[in-house]
Amino acid sequence: MATVPNSEELWTVREYLRSSWSPDREFVDGRIEERNLEEKEHSIIQRYLTFLFMLKRAEWGVEVFPELRTQTQTRRFRVPDVLVTRVEDKFERYITRPPLIAVEILSPEDSLRAMQSKAAEYRSFGVENIWVIDPEPRLAYRYTPTGLEEVQAGELVALGTPIRVVLSEMFAELDRA
Repeated sequence: MATVPNSEELWTVREYLRSSWSPDREFVDGRIEERNLEEKEHSIIQRYLTFLFMLKRAEWGVEVFPELRTQTQTRRFRVPDVLVTRVEDKFERYITRPPLIAVEILSPEDSLRAMQSKAAEYRSFGVENIWVIDPEPRLAYRYTPTGLEEVQAGELVALGTPIRVVLSEMFAELDRA
């Protein structure tokens, strides 16, 4: 039986992939990074997006995966809150090619600055659409070549696809709970 490194030791990719946590953790250059625990608002937005993409998957030609490990670099695995792939994109246990959409939902402990860095990593990996949702002030951002940009148009879109997420409908879910 392999021993699990303590928090001071660096992990190997193999050790990370053989481990599991609830909620899952990310792997960054040999270190295990905890993700902020989800809270009610975070969970509601995650549920809404997952359900919406499930309902529209045939129409939009996509598959949706909440919290799926995504290998963005040789020694980096991220766990987006919601990940959307094209229906034809196949993979084994975890994502190794850029998905269509990566969504991160902020928890109160998360900062936009940290999310900016993670979004830049997703873009370097080749993710075309990177969305950041902040439930508390009810704001949505998309990552562009100039950084995180607040969405003003009232909907998140994936360019070149029929995908549209109406922000007022998504945020209205917060009032129902």
